[in-house]
Amino acid sequence: MTHTYNITGMTCGACQEKVKKALQSIDGVSDVSVDWRKGEAVLTMDKHIAVANLQEALKDYPNYRLSEKEENAPHFVEEEQRAWLQTYKPVLLIFAFITGITLLVQRPLSQFDPMLWMSHFMAGFFLAFSFFKLLNLRGFADSYSTYDIIAKRWRAWGFIYAFIELGLGIAYLAGIEPLAVSGITFLVMSVSLVGVLQSVLNKRKIRCACLGEVFNLPMSTVTIIEDALMILMSLFTLIHLLTN
Repeated sequence: MTHTYNITGMTCGACQEKVKKALQSIDGVSDVSVDWRKGEAVLTMDKHIAVANLQEALKDYPNYRLSEKEENAPHFVEEEQRAWLQTYKPVLLIFAFITGITLLVQRPLSQFDPMLWMSHFMAGFFLAFSFFKLLNLRGFADSYSTYDIIAKRWRAWGFIYAFIELGLGIAYLAGIEPLAVSGITFLVMSVSLVGVLQSVLNKRKIRCACLGEVFNLPMSTVTIIEDALMILMSLFTLIHLLTN
């Protein structure tokens, strides 16, 4: 029997050979074909082998994640095992904390300042998300290169991107050059959204790198909403600054 699997984390021919060699070592696997550009592995096996056993063969390479393709498994594994709310609990909690804290900052003011609130919210977003990326910068860069249109061609962009988010967070918090910072945010997040949209629309079952390697979040419409929210906020800020 022959099955095709998705494998994330491969960035070059060397990765491809590592994965191929590891999978060939599994008892019952008679042939392996791996394509790092497509993020796929085609296995011919004498008997059915569980995905967990295939992943175990890649234990020496934790950045490589193997999962069933849609034709092999009708539903995404992570979403079968956990409810939607549980899956996205980390992201929802982060947004709840940022929203709550930034609203509390407004309390001493005589009236609610929407522009200041947005600035603080975006600062919290970028600081929190860059923090999780920096916990395992290499792991984030590997995951990001599987779908981002720039990181696919230039892996170093994944490393740079995490520090751009950190810089944007500091700039929003300190009120540094709001016009330029909003413009950079709009540009960077728009480019990032392209890769996310491609992955979701093509129904690629891959890991979202928004929280680095700390949480195993599937790429979905939630990821689109995250990026789109930052794009809309930065665009609104740009329009406000240019018209006032």
